[in-house]
Parts: sequence; structure tokens; C-alpha cells
Amino acid sequence: MVPSIDPLPFKLFLGYMDYPTDSNHVAMTEMPYQGTTQEERYTWILGPEDLKGNSGVHYLVVRPIVGPGIKSINASLSITPIMAACQFWDESELDWKSYGCRVGIKTSSLATQCLCKHLTFFGSSFFVTPNLVDPSRTAELFATFADNPVVVCFVGALFGAYLLVLIWARRKDIQDATKVKVTVLEDNDPTDEYRYLLCVSTGRRRGASTSSQVIITLLGADGKSEPHYLTDPKKRVFEKGAVDLFLLTAPYSLGDLNGIRLWHNNSGSHPTWYVGNVMVEDLQTQQKWYFLCNSWLAVNMGDCSLDKLFPVSTETDLKSFRNLFFTRTCKDFSDGHLWFSVISRPPSSPFTCVQRVSCCFSLLLCTMLTSIMFYGIPTDPSEQTLDLGHFEFTLQQFMIGIQSSLIMFPINILIVSIFRNTRRRETSCCKNRIKAKPEALDQSSSSQTPAKNMDVNVTLETVIMDIARIARSLSSSAKSNLPFTESGFGPGQEDDINAVLSVVDDFIKQNNKPSDSSQFKSQSFPVQPHLTDDSESLASGSTGKDIQMKSNKAQYLYRQLCQIDKELGLLGPSGFHNPHSYSQAVQQVQGMKGFLEEQIIKSSSENQDECPQKKLNTTERTKSSLKKRLCCHGGLPWWFIFIGWLLVIATSVVAGYFTMLYGLKFGKKRSVSWLISMVVSFFQSLLIIQPLKVVCLALFFALVIKKVEEDDYQNVEFVGNTRNTGDFRDRQTVRRDSSIYKPPPPADIERMRRKRILEQKAFSLLMEILTYMGFMWMLLLVAYGQRDPNAFYLNEHIRNSFTKNIPDSMSLGDVFSWAKTSLLSNLFGDYPGFITDGNSKLVGNARLRQLRVKKKSCAIAGPVFQFVPDCRAPYSREVEDMGSYNPGWNYSVRSNISGGVPTPWSYQSQAQLRAYPVWGKAALYRGGGFATELGPDLQNASSTLEYLLRNKWMDVYTRVIFVEFTVYNANVNLFCIVMFILETAATGAFQLSSQLHSIRLYHSPGGLHIFVWAAEIIYLLFILYYMFLQGKLMRRLQWAYFSSVWNLFELSIILLSWSAVALFTKRTLLGDRDMDYYLNHKDQFASFFETATADSQLRYLIAFLVLLSSVKLWHLLRLNPKMNMISATLRRAWTDISGFLLIIVIMLVAYSIVSNVIYGWKISSYKTLADALVTVISLQIGIFDYDEVLNCSPILGGLLFGSCIVFMTFVVLNLLVSVILVAFNQEQMHHKPSDEEEIVDLMLEKICSLFGIGYKNADGSVGPKESRTSDLNSKNMLKNYFQTRDNKL
Repeated sequence: MVPSIDPLPFKLFLGYMDYPTDSNHVAMTEMPYQGTTQEERYTWILGPEDLKGNSGVHYLVVRPIVGPGIKSINASLSITPIMAACQFWDESELDWKSYGCRVGIKTSSLATQCLCKHLTFFGSSFFVTPNLVDPSRTAELFATFADNPVVVCFVGALFGAYLLVLIWARRKDIQDATKVKVTVLEDNDPTDEYRYLLCVSTGRRRGASTSSQVIITLLGADGKSEPHYLTDPKKRVFEKGAVDLFLLTAPYSLGDLNGIRLWHNNSGSHPTWYVGNVMVEDLQTQQKWYFLCNSWLAVNMGDCSLDKLFPVSTETDLKSFRNLFFTRTCKDFSDGHLWFSVISRPPSSPFTCVQRVSCCFSLLLCTMLTSIMFYGIPTDPSEQTLDLGHFEFTLQQFMIGIQSSLIMFPINILIVSIFRNTRRRETSCCKNRIKAKPEALDQSSSSQTPAKNMDVNVTLETVIMDIARIARSLSSSAKSNLPFTESGFGPGQEDDINAVLSVVDDFIKQNNKPSDSSQFKSQSFPVQPHLTDDSESLASGSTGKDIQMKSNKAQYLYRQLCQIDKELGLLGPSGFHNPHSYSQAVQQVQGMKGFLEEQIIKSSSENQDECPQKKLNTTERTKSSLKKRLCCHGGLPWWFIFIGWLLVIATSVVAGYFTMLYGLKFGKKRSVSWLISMVVSFFQSLLIIQPLKVVCLALFFALVIKKVEEDDYQNVEFVGNTRNTGDFRDRQTVRRDSSIYKPPPPADIERMRRKRILEQKAFSLLMEILTYMGFMWMLLLVAYGQRDPNAFYLNEHIRNSFTKNIPDSMSLGDVFSWAKTSLLSNLFGDYPGFITDGNSKLVGNARLRQLRVKKKSCAIAGPVFQFVPDCRAPYSREVEDMGSYNPGWNYSVRSNISGGVPTPWSYQSQAQLRAYPVWGKAALYRGGGFATELGPDLQNASSTLEYLLRNKWMDVYTRVIFVEFTVYNANVNLFCIVMFILETAATGAFQLSSQLHSIRLYHSPGGLHIFVWAAEIIYLLFILYYMFLQGKLMRRLQWAYFSSVWNLFELSIILLSWSAVALFTKRTLLGDRDMDYYLNHKDQFASFFETATADSQLRYLIAFLVLLSSVKLWHLLRLNPKMNMISATLRRAWTDISGFLLIIVIMLVAYSIVSNVIYGWKISSYKTLADALVTVISLQIGIFDYDEVLNCSPILGGLLFGSCIVFMTFVVLNLLVSVILVAFNQEQMHHKPSDEEEIVDLMLEKICSLFGIGYKNADGSVGPKESRTSDLNSKNMLKNYFQTRDNKL
């Protein structure tokens, strides 16, 4: 205990389950104790015997001890409870004991003092006591729900949100279940027996998925596979971040893979594809090859290629930092991170989305419980702080973290581990999965036994197709030097079958020459395909892998020739027009079979007598390998899933229940404070700390561990495609004629690239137009949100009320009369504190301020000096009087002391008056002057005016009088800053002018201001977006960026926008400052002039923003052919136009100067050079008062303005128009259509097709020209295909 004053006498009472009293308590003591230190005097140690064996909630009551006559003590007492124990290790009983040891008086949260009667091994244990809550008071606490519903409602909302998310997660699991399978490709040859598993991962970049038809070819050391179309009719493939599995077959092993070839036909709505990594696994040997592609297959991205060859990745490539870091990071975010993996969970993971959501929910509730348990724990002031640079923490905070982790993490880690490692129920004995996958494999080779699946109606054409297929498979071998083409084979000719068999015979003999053995050995690789029992008996004596590979190919060819032999037997001589062709074909087949038999027998040293006529199949070996892989895959029994769900339910219910009890106990204010801190810390951990942990862990694995992790595809299902041999023959015919199995030619790629670029430009143009329309909409909302149409009427009402029946020119007496009558009667109306009719409240007092000139401030001409002894000059800063006087302008000896009380006869500076310079009609006036205030009521204001009139406050030296005041009209929520200016040019006549500015300092309480705020925020987001675009463009173009006028327009809009933001901020701050001044000085004049000036500048900036943004619409209309031609015309004629503009400016200035000199002293329209210039410009557009000029000087005026009309209107302006028309005519003759006109056609065609409207080009054709050409080519291709098919039939 730490008291605020020492000594502080008090009593302590400890009660069990209730508040203690003098008669009913468990323990009692008086403080302070005897001791030298504060710890000794204010530490109360209670042992188990003092607590009388009670465990549970205890209540502590502090009662101060006061002397006689003392009613209260102003002191505070900090109490920190610490639970500690001293134990020693009893070697005889091998256990910790507390006999002979007790906790000492110097125990703190940092250390425990143990006082023992013996010397032995001893230890101490202590922990921070959390906030306590009594579950038996549940009903009592929930009875306060109406006063404190915060935490209960929040926990209830979490449970409701969990149920909704659970429904979504279940649907996602169902969708993911359809993706977890190995697709057996439909274009696999049923007679091919060598199988490869393809694992193709699509990247996670934007637009990585594709709708194109993807083709792959495997390139091995011993040959290459046929092109295969990677597709699945039951699911979408190659989605963003997805992993697709395919089963590809080949006639025999391709050896070590050297690379893969990928291409697509750039079809569909989103043809671009970012291929990530590709893994190929030999299912016979379980050898894997990795291909780190990580590139675009697109016509408009990357290297703009649709066809790429990717070499196999070496171990160095796989262990590179880039690959390890990004692979680990993606895996940890998608699968390892519990929260992020809810959205990006791999479909093949046994940890379902529903289970992940439930684990997140349980973890969140446990986090909330541990947070609220230790929220607001009092700290020990004497506790030492551990400083680690910018991080500081105490041992108590460290212990709270450890205790929270021990409460929260073990149970949640156990739940996650159970869900991750539990086997599925149907795979507990591996039987179903072992059966399902080999059956799917059997479906892919359902035609391996010719006797069962042979089509009875064998034709000569089908036999030729089968023989040609064998020749193609041989030609794809790496050792084959004989080219193979099918162009010379024509169905319906008997000699063709003999020619095809001759080609096959040449292939076989070429690949089995004895001289090729060295070459064969040089191309052998450590990949050994598994053989069936028959093939193993034939090749068991082989000592080299080259002999085994050659035997494997020979066995494959032998089986295929057996198939051809049976087909010829079924066809018979009747199927040939020439029986000699049939007998020759049979002899050729038998000869090749005999040759292959010799080769197979030579490669076998153990079983030479057995005829290798049996079917050699590798499916059984594949099945056995699959069984081994499946059965060896361990995990927890399936029923552990119920334990996991039981733990989730238990932890969620218990944590939610106690969190609600804590929230009800805390009270509303403390609950809201805890909830805010918990939410902030949760999102800080989720969005910052945990992603940093993932990145750091990935860095560690990439730099230190350097281990390549392999994906496990054990729980996937093989989905086969049932078909017969006849169907495959038809498919092979389509393959040879289909264009998707051939890489797109360069001309088509260039055409697709151009089309794609046009589509992108059209989309960018459409987005630019829509974005700019949104920008203009927000800008107009901001512009009109800053003004109020009622401001004009308020200004006019106040101006007319104070200046009604006022002449244009007033004498000094008229000024005093106006002040005493019209000014005072309107300034103090019928309602106290309101002006005129009582609608506008007077804010503070009104102020009169005048500027004077010094006596004898100008030089007098000598001849008239004796007639005019004193001269009073017009106002200027040089002659302004800034002295201090006594009433009546009598000279005062004392100086102008700033600390004295200001009087109407003492000059006050601009800072003292809180005023600013003002532009009048005659000059620019300073912000200082001689000032007095009128108010706060009519009587005081009238007395002040009488005093000023009596002492001649306004006299012949007065040059300008300012009447300033501010009003607030609550009906329209506007402040109006009013300034009436009476100025004279030393002629003795005063002219009255006014400056009124209405401003809204506070938004209306309605909902419209929220809409305006939203528009302002969205406008700022638009500005940030345009800044980003212009920054990228400036970085790319560098100094060439400033050569474009439209770029300068964009830059001006951005700069003006941020200037407007700065002025808006300044106006807000100034408005708050002025309102604070008024609220603290209500009996003084409150100046809002600077706020009004800032508001005026803000309006001007917004107006220019609207102007520039509207002009920019011209740039968006450049795609219109007419607007494009007008722009081109102005560019062509700009040199001549600039010359004529210079001539026009010179003539305007000349006539303005002449008219100002001649009529400036007679006619008000020419009194200044600026007025004369405006009048001459108005003459060109027909706005001119001829009578005032002709009445003044008919001949001179007629000549002057007649010549102006003739030279400028009839000559110069018409020549300017003629130059533009000539340039327009030349542009029509030499105009080159813009490249963007085709973009417009494409964009309009897309928009019309979206709404089902037919779009016609200028030539009357439908759709873009390129699309029509493509459609025509497609029709011609289909026509040629069907003609070829009819000829074959």
C-alpha cells in the first residue's frame, strides 16, 4: 500500500463473500506498522491461516483513523494485491513444501522475499491477480443490462455474425470440394499407358485468371508429348490463385523432362493469364520436375507472348531467395494465417473454411476474455520499468502477457491441430480412396484391351489413322531423324496403307540400329518407367537403362502392331479394292512384329523363350504406388473431429459468458473504454503485427532454412472420362483439324494484340469519361455546397435597409444625418439585439472608423497661396494622420500609449483594431484609424454620436468613414459581415458604397451537410487519384510532361484543389477564432473580416476550378470527329490567330486611352482607363450608349467610335474569321483520321452490345471491321473443314 501522505493512520478490514464490519470480519489490522521503510510500515501479509481456509471473493474496507475535531482527511491510498508463496524442494519426498518458510515484508511484484528456518533449495511463484467476477451473481448482473448493454450486445452481435459467416463458409466449402480433384484429360490416347500428374498454379496478380483455351506439351530427353488441352467440363480452371491438377498420358516415358511448352488461343472475356508454377510428377517413379514460370501469357502484358517454352528449374532456382520467400509468404497467408486463410484457403486443405471460421471465433472470444480479465489492473508505482529502446514495459505487463497466453493459446492451438490433422471418415482404412482413384485411371484407359472395345465396323480409313498415329508418336522421339507428314495420305486409296506402313517400318529400323546404341546411351536419363510383370521378365537381364528404355518402346510398338494386325484380320481382303495391297500390308505388319520380337528377346536375359505377345500394362504398378501413398498418409482418427467441435463450443460459450459478466460488472463507461481499446488492439494485431510476423518468418526460412516445401496432394479424387476407341478416333481427327492444338501464328498474335490494345484503350477511355463525370459531379456539389442562394437576398435586404433614399453625393452634414437616422434606426430595431425587422441578430457592437490626412498635406501654387492658406490632399499613405489628440482634435502632448484606454481621438493600429486593408473606389486604405463603437443599445449609440458631432469628430480632414458590424440570421444560418464605406476625394462630397459578405460558419443541423461532407471527402479522393496518375505520367515523360497543354490543365486543377483545401482549413480556423473572441467579448466589436476574406478567396478558387474543369471537357470530346477537326483547325491557324489577337489588343488599348482622355472628365463610363476599356469592348458586341457620346461631342464622337467600328469590327474581326475558315477548309482536305476514332467505334459497339442494340459503323456495316474479317475467316475455316470431312467420308 502506498499512501499519498505519510503517516496516514487507517484500519483495514477483510471480509469473505461480504463487506466486513467491526464485528463480522475475517481479519483486521491497523496501519502504519513499526518500521524504517514505507514497505515495512504499509505492507499487510496474510497467510492461509489468517484467511481461515476461505477461498473465493474477499472484500477489503479501508477506514481512516482521525483525531477529535477532524471531520475529513484529503488523502489517497494505492493498494496492489500480490499473491506469492515460498516453497522449498523436499529431497526425501521429492516434492515442493512450504514448511518453515514464509513470505517476507519486502515482497513486491518484481521479487519475492522468502524467510526460511533452514537452508535448502527453494523457489517462489507469483502471478498478477486478474479482475474477479462472481458467477453466482449472474442474475444480479444481467438485471443491470438496461443500464449497461454494451458488452452483452457486442458479444451477441459476434455470435449472430458468426452464424451468418458460417453459412457463407459452408457454401464456400461445398464449392471448394468440387475443385479438389485430378482431371483426366479428355484428349488422352486410351492406348497410352505412361501417366504424368500436372499441377498448374495460377498467380495471384490482378487479372491473373484466364478464359482462354490452354495447351501444354511436355518436352523430355526421349521425346515430347502430344499437345493436350487443359480443361475440365465440370469446373472453371485457371482462376486467380488456384491450383489445377490434370492427368496426362503418353505412349512411353519421355525421360527426364527438359521443359514444357504452354500457349493459349487468347479467347474469352479475360484471355490474359499469369502462370505461376508448374509441377510435373511421373506417377510410375514418383519423380517430380518443377517449372518456375511466373510470367504472363498475354498479348498486352509482359513480353506480349502467347506461346512460351519454360525450362525445368534446377535446385538452385528452387532454393533462390525470391522463390522461397514468395512461396512461403503466399502459403502462410493463404493457409497458415488463421484469419486471412478464411478467404484464401487452399481447396485441397483438410482444414475447412467452416472450421477456420469457428477457430477464429473461439480465438476472438478468448482474446476478449483475457483482455477484460486484466483490464484496468492497478500498477505498482515502485515497479521498475524495462527499457528496450522505443519499447518500455514493466514486469507486471510481462506477467499479464504470459498469463493471457497460457489461458488463450494452448486450447486454441489444440483445436487448430485437431482440425488440421484429423483424417476424413471415409479414408480411415484407405479402401474407398484406393478403389476410387485406380478406377478413375482405368476409365482413362478403358480401351487398352482391343478385343473388348474394338469397333466391329473396322474400315480402311480407321486402320490408316491408327498406323499414322503410331508414326506420329515415333516422329516425336528425340532420336528420330525422319520427318513425318500426313499430307500425302488420302483416304480411299489402297496404296496409302502400304506407304504408311513403310514409313513406320523406316522409323522402327532407324530407332533400333545397332550403331545407335552409343547415341542412345548418351540420351539416357535416370528415369525408369515401371513395367508390368511380362515386361519385367523380358527386361530383367538388361544391365543398362538405354536397353530398358529401348525395350519399353519396343513393347509399346509391338502392342500397337498387334492391334493393327487384329484390325486387318477383321477387315479382311474384302475391305480392299486390291487384294494384293491387303496381303502386302499383312506381310509388312508381320515383318515389323517379328523384328520387334527379336529386339525384345535380345534385351531380356532371363526369359527368352516366353513370347512377348502379352499385353504390357503399367496401370497395376501405378495402382500399387497409389495404394502405398494413400495408406502411408497418417493423421488422427476421424472421430477426433467431434472433440475439436466440442472444444470450440465450450471455449466460445465459456469465454462469451464470462466476458459478458465482466462487462456488466465494469459499468457502461468502463465497458466502452475497454471495448474501444480491444477493437483497436485487435485490428492492429490483425493488420500490422501478424502480417509482419508472416513476412519475418518467410525471410527466416528463405535466408536460413532454405528448404523447398512440396505440396501434398493425397486427398484428391481422380475424375476419369469414359469413352471408347471410336470416339477417340473421331477426336483425333478433330485434333488434326482443330486450331487450338497449334500455337497461334505471329500474324494472328499481332492481330489479337492490336485488338486487345484497342479494347484496353476503349475501356480506359470509358473509365476516364465516367471518372471525370464523377469528379465534375463532386466538384459541383462542393461548389454549390459552399454557397447559399439566400445570401444574395440577405445582402440586398440589409443594403437597401441602410441606404434607402440616400443620394449619390453627400456632404459632411448629410453623413451625420444619415448616421443619426437611417443607421441607428436600422442598427437597433424594434427587437433588442436585432437589426431592422428583427430577423438578424447583431453580433457584438457596431464600429465607426475613419482615416484622416494631415494638415497642410499638399503644396499650394504660389500665385494662389495668399487666397488658400491651407491645403488638404487626397488620401494616401504618405499624408495619413496617425497622431493622438484631445477631443475636438486639439493637439495632445502625450504620446499614443498602447496600454491606455483607446479613445475616438487616438490613432489605433491595424493589429489593435483587428482590421485589415480595404479597397475602396478611390484608394487602398489601411486597416488602422480613429475608431469608436456604437452600442450595445440605441441610447448609448445615440449618446456616442451626439458626442462625436458636438466635438466635430468628422471634419474636412476626414477622407473615409467605415461603418462595420456583423449580423447572424438564424433563419438561413448565415453570418453577414457588413461594411459601409463613405469616401471622398478631397472635394468635400462623400460617396456611399457597401461591401457585404454572407458566410456560413456552422452547418445546418439537417442531414444535407452530411451529404456535402461526403462529397468533399470523395472529391479529395479524386484529387489523390489524379495526383497518382499525373505523378506516374510525369515520371515517365519527365520534362516533356510540361509541353502538353492538357497536362498543365491537370496540374493546375490539382494545385488549385489543394489551395482550396488550405483556404478551407484557414477559413474554418479563422471562423472558430473569431467566434471565440466574440463569446469572450460580447460587449465589443467582433471583426469577422479576415474570415470573410478567406471565404471570398475560397469561392474564387472554386469558381476557377469549375472553369478549368469545364474547359477540360474539351479534351474528353476529342474523340468526336467534328470536335477533333475543330481542334486541328485551331492548331493549324494558331500562328495567324495569335497575330490578329495582338493587333486587336493594341487597337483596344489605343481606343481606350483616347476615349479616357477625351471623355474621362465628362462621362462616367470613361472616368478610368479600366472603365474605358470595358466600354470599348462592349461596343464590339453591341452594348453601347451612343447618345451620351454624341450629345457631348457629335463630330468627334462620331469619328472616333465610327472608325473603331469600321477598323475593328468590319476589318480585323472579319479577317480573323476568314483565317479560321481558310484553315478549316484546308483541314478538311488534309485531315487524317485520328487513331482514337477506331477506339470510339469499338467502345460504342461494346456499349450497344451490352444493351442488345445493333451498332452500325459509318460504312453501314455492323461491328468493327476487324471483327467482321475475323468472322469471315472463321466461316471459311469451318467451310474447308466440312468439305475435307465430306471428301473423307
